[in-house]
Amino acid sequence: MTATSPTDIPAPDVATEGSEWLTRIARSAEAVVIPLIAMVSAAILFSIFLLFLGKSPIEFFNLLWVGGYGSAFSWTNTLVRAGPLIFTALCVAIPARLGMVVIGGEGALVLGGFTAAAIAIPFLGWGAPWLIQAVMFVTAAAVGAAWIGFVGVLRHYRGVNETIASLLLFYIAVAIMNFFVEGALRDPGNPNKPSTPAIGDANMVGDIPGTDIHWGLVFAIVLAIAVWVLMNRTRFGFAARITGGNVRAARAQGLPVGRLVVVSCAIAGACAGLAGFFEVAAIQGRANASLAAGYGFTGILVAFLARQNPLAIIPVAIFLGGIAAAGGLVQRRMGMPDATVQVLQGLMFVVLLVSETLYGRLPFFRGKR
Repeated sequence: MTATSPTDIPAPDVATEGSEWLTRIARSAEAVVIPLIAMVSAAILFSIFLLFLGKSPIEFFNLLWVGGYGSAFSWTNTLVRAGPLIFTALCVAIPARLGMVVIGGEGALVLGGFTAAAIAIPFLGWGAPWLIQAVMFVTAAAVGAAWIGFVGVLRHYRGVNETIASLLLFYIAVAIMNFFVEGALRDPGNPNKPSTPAIGDANMVGDIPGTDIHWGLVFAIVLAIAVWVLMNRTRFGFAARITGGNVRAARAQGLPVGRLVVVSCAIAGACAGLAGFFEVAAIQGRANASLAAGYGFTGILVAFLARQNPLAIIPVAIFLGGIAAAGGLVQRRMGMPDATVQVLQGLMFVVLLVSETLYGRLPFFRGKR
């Protein structure tokens, strides 16, 4: 037998390894640059819209900065709004790993918040605050999981489109809440606005010490990190990515596609349900029509801007939370409706969808073949 000398071992192709490294960097940059291009394009189009109305784009965007990030008070409003956006964006991002587009997180938020407030009523007056909060927390997460999990059941076992199903379930969730809030669970002491009885200040979730920001933001950030670990560092997440890439290949490998679909939707729904819990237990103190504030639909934009990455959802939610927080200032200073910022968000979403066609088409990001 002839011994193999060190000179017989092929040396690694340094040029090839360097080229692959540059290609990975370029493709990673693509996920950042294209959304930025979309945001700049949306800002330009919105500026044209403002000029058509006789308003100053410079003043508008300056007010967006001042109202969202220009002071400690602005940052407080921004971060308070960012919390529910993180929760609802996760509701979109998790099923997206399996190729599903679930847009009904608003329904899980509304129903989760309502059931959290409703379950607290029997405990008022004798239950310990920690017990009431724990019951509300579990109830909101369970109801949200069941609500969006049902979307997964319809998708896998009946072939119902998850986008349509989740959207229709949102209207059903609002109808259920209104039925009880305006009926059996209506607080007689609050005749002006139908709502459930207040859960009481003692049972509210407190603020982070030294701030006016409740603990929901911290929990949302921790949950986003946990979801990233789940979807990127576990067998469940690996199986979900395979299923999202090719369902037939996943079935051929023996993966439980149905269970993955239902469980992913259930986890997503639990995230949105927790947004409802914190809206009730940390801000409003009761359930009413204010729960349907649009966080679930803005969360869709957050998830798409973040490319369904749970970690990227955090800064994007803060960004869009700042835009929403500046709406009141724009209304007062420029004499425009508070919904003006929603027009901007809608335009951003449309341009972002159009920009999806750019992925894989720009020569700089395709790498060297």
